[in-house]
Amino acid sequence: MSANRLLEIKNLSVSFFVNKRNIEAVKNVSFNIKRGETFGLVGESGAGKSATAHSIMKLLPGYTSYPSGKIIFDGHDVLKMSEEELQNIRGKRVAIIFQEPMTSLNPLHVIEKQIAESLILHQRMSQSEAHNQVIELLRLVQLPNAEDFLSVYPHQLSGGQRQRVMIAMALANKPDLLIADEPTTALDVQIQLEILKLLNDLKVRLGMSMLVITHDLLIVKNMADRLGVMKGGRIVEQGTNQQIFNDPKHPYTKYLFASEPKRLVDDSDPKGRVIIESDNLKVFYPIYKGIFKRIKGYVKAVNGMSITVKEGQTIGLVGESGSGKTSFGLGLLRLISSDGNISFQGKNIQGLKSKYLQPFRKEMQIVFQDPFASLNPRLTVGQIVAEGLEVHDIGANKEERTKLIAKSLKEVELDPSIQNRYPHEFSGGQRQRISIARALILNPKLVILDEPTSALDRSTQSELIDLLLRLQKKYQLAYIFISHDLRVIRAISHYVIIIKDGRVIEEGPSEEIFTNPQNDYTRALIKAAYYNVD
Repeated sequence: MSANRLLEIKNLSVSFFVNKRNIEAVKNVSFNIKRGETFGLVGESGAGKSATAHSIMKLLPGYTSYPSGKIIFDGHDVLKMSEEELQNIRGKRVAIIFQEPMTSLNPLHVIEKQIAESLILHQRMSQSEAHNQVIELLRLVQLPNAEDFLSVYPHQLSGGQRQRVMIAMALANKPDLLIADEPTTALDVQIQLEILKLLNDLKVRLGMSMLVITHDLLIVKNMADRLGVMKGGRIVEQGTNQQIFNDPKHPYTKYLFASEPKRLVDDSDPKGRVIIESDNLKVFYPIYKGIFKRIKGYVKAVNGMSITVKEGQTIGLVGESGSGKTSFGLGLLRLISSDGNISFQGKNIQGLKSKYLQPFRKEMQIVFQDPFASLNPRLTVGQIVAEGLEVHDIGANKEERTKLIAKSLKEVELDPSIQNRYPHEFSGGQRQRISIARALILNPKLVILDEPTSALDRSTQSELIDLLLRLQKKYQLAYIFISHDLRVIRAISHYVIIIKDGRVIEEGPSEEIFTNPQNDYTRALIKAAYYNVD
C-alpha cells in the first residue's frame, strides 16, 4: 500500500444473513483514500454506501459476514483485527458522524458526559481534564457559549446543534479519518451549509482525511476531491470530482445527474377557483410555569399569515426549522387551534365544531414527512389506505372498498397485490406513495404535503415529484408543499411564500422569487440551497 494512502478497500463484499437468506449488500468494492483527502461515496438508498463505510470500523451487526476483500487502514487489515485492536481505532483513529444524531446520542446523558466518555477511554484523561477539553471541542464546532451546553440533554437541542455535538464527539481524539454518513439530510438549508463549511474547515485545520456518504450530488461537488458512484452494492464509476461531473461515463451516473430537481411546472399561475384561503391566521402555544401551571406567555408559531390556494396550484411554503411552516399547515386544516379566518371553497370553517367539520375533512388531506412514523405498523397497506373510507362511510361493502383501494394504489404506481403486506416491507419512497394513496382515496380538493421528500434520495424525490404533478394535472388538486429544500420547491411550485418566525418575509411567483429575491433572508436561503461552501 502506498505510504500516501491512509485507507485502501480491496474487492470488499459484505453479506447479511436475514430470514435464512444470504443477502449480498456490497459486491467487490475497491477504492482508496489518501491522507488529507476527501472521498465522496454517492448513490441511492440501498446502494451499499453505509454498509461499506460501517465496515471500516466493523460496526455492522453480528449477522454480517465478509465473503471476500480487505480493508487496509494505515497498513493493517481491519477485517483481521481482534476486538481489542478494533477498540484502539474506533473513535480514536477513525470516527463517524451518523445521519440522525437524535438516535445516536444517549437521551439519558447530558452532552458533557457523552463527549467526555471517549476522552477518558482513549486518552485516560481525568474528569477535570476531560471537562476542559469538552468545552474546547464545543467551541471548535462553533457552538456559542459552549459552557451552557454541558448540562443539557439531546432533546433540548435543535437539529443543527445536535449535529455539531456529534461532530465534537467524532473529533474528540483527533482522528485520522472522519466518516460523515449523510451528515445534513434532516437539516434545513442554512444549517446544512453551516455544517458543510464546518467540516471543510476542520478537515484542513486538523489534517484529516474524510469519507463523505450522501445521495446529494451538490454536497460531493463542493466537498470531495474524488468520488465513487454506487449502485446495487457495486461502484459503477469513480474518478476525480472534475472527471465525474464534467464527463460522466456510466448510464447510472448520468441518471443521477438527471434526477437533480428541475423546474417542472408551467410558469403561468393556475386560474381556477379558490379552494382555501386564510386571513391573519395565528397559532400561539401557551407557556406554562409554576406549581399551578399558569400561562405566563405564548410561543407565537404563526403570527398573522394569509394564503390563497387555487385548484391546480402548488404553493411552496419555505422556511427554517421552527419557522412555523407545519403549525401553519395544521392550523389551516383545523387540526390544531388557531385564530383568524379560514375559508374552504367559500365556506367559513374556522368556528365549526367537530361534527360539522367532518364533511370537509375528506376534501382536506395531509401527507407527513416521515411515512414510517405516520403509517400504523400493525395494519396492512390495504387497511391503512381504507381507514378514510371507513371513517366517512364510503363504499357499500368490502368488495367495493377493495376495488377503491386497488384503484388508489394504481394511481400512485403501486401494485394492488401489496394490500396484505406491512409498511416495514417497503422502501421510503414506496411508503410515501402509500401515504399519498391514503390521502387520494377520498378524492380531496386540497393536499398539504409536509416535507414529503426530505428523507428520500434525489432520484426517488424526482419520481415522487413527477407523480404529484401528474396527479395534480389529472384531478386539478391544490397543493401546499412545505419544505426547507428550495430546489424541490422550485421544481414543483407555482407560487412561493418565505416565512421566518411565524411571519411572511417574502412571497411571489416561484421564478421571480428565485431569480430576483428582494429580501436578504431569501437570498441567504437560496445561496445555501446550492451549497456554496467557499
